[in-house]
Amino acid sequence: MAETYQEALRETVVATLTALHGLETAMRFLHPPELPTLREALRPHAEGLQRALAASASVAVPEPMAAFHGHFAEAAARTARALDLFVEPSGGSDAIVRVLSSMRATARALESLYVLHRFPPVSRFFVEAAFHDCLDELDPDPREGIRTGLHHGGAPKGTPQPGDARDARGGFCLYVPERWDGRESLPLVVALHGGSGSGRDFVWTWLREARGRRFLLAAPTSRGSTWSLDQPEEDGRVLRALVAWIGREWKADLSRVLLTGLSDGATFTLLEGLSPGSPFTHLAPVAGVLHPANIDNGNLAHASGRRIRLVHGRLDWMFPVETAEIAAHQLQHAGANLSLRLVDDLSHAWPREENDGILSWFDAGLALPERHGHASPAQPPA
Repeated sequence: MAETYQEALRETVVATLTALHGLETAMRFLHPPELPTLREALRPHAEGLQRALAASASVAVPEPMAAFHGHFAEAAARTARALDLFVEPSGGSDAIVRVLSSMRATARALESLYVLHRFPPVSRFFVEAAFHDCLDELDPDPREGIRTGLHHGGAPKGTPQPGDARDARGGFCLYVPERWDGRESLPLVVALHGGSGSGRDFVWTWLREARGRRFLLAAPTSRGSTWSLDQPEEDGRVLRALVAWIGREWKADLSRVLLTGLSDGATFTLLEGLSPGSPFTHLAPVAGVLHPANIDNGNLAHASGRRIRLVHGRLDWMFPVETAEIAAHQLQHAGANLSLRLVDDLSHAWPREENDGILSWFDAGLALPERHGHASPAQPPA
């Protein structure tokens, strides 16, 4: 590579990955009263990335780097857009819209960036620090006939079908670790987005862990704008068909299937997970509620012995922490094998640092290797 291009690329890579880490931290500590503080914490990232992009715009791209440069430039531009949406002052409902748009832009940036996951700096970004010394093992040369990586599909009439249906309601995003050999039976994590979300966006809350710890990850999209809380059998049929299909096509270990989700996805985790015939062996709802329908439809009678891990923030403004404490009491009274994790500094957001605890609770084989220690907790922005 020409020296000038190499330096410009280095600066853009550093600025982009640093900004994405900053956005992830801001989303973790998202809380309405903290928006001004979060904006100020992200502003230096926005300015640094804009400087790097401006400097690289005048540098000639070597021909062998054209395809790589195109993918990375797209990821960097989407990251810059996500920062602009978050950082620009706004209030009221407009602030909510801009933050949600920033979250979607961040997901699109990650999607563009993941194409380059064999590039060491990008590879490190998409895996936990415990695995930074074995990047080559994470990305072996593709094996003929072995389908790994990200897959998108739809579920017409409730039957999963592969295909590029990234934005289809009722579709799904599936991640298969690149080092899967086609024979090993891996555990499956099914992660449900919150209201107005999509599996295409929510898959990134778990992909880093799936890539290093080796489990199958499915992030479905609800058929409507959110999960069918009033008619749980509608989305429930699709989820059950998806689990069975992954079991057949990718040899998922159906004795180890975790259902988790955020907000409405968490509420639906309990609705579907406690229903008769549910294929899910463990339930880990985050920032949700125990829907009254669970009482009316007799779901609580199926809670006895079920392994459930409730995670909730003490700062949650949508579902106050008392709702989690009431749910825990009802589930324990029904005989559930319950774990309640209340997070002091968590509002109504996804706590990425809790993934480690959820995975270790779900399957001891998915805990971080002893020699590497455990995931460090996220730190709020200064």
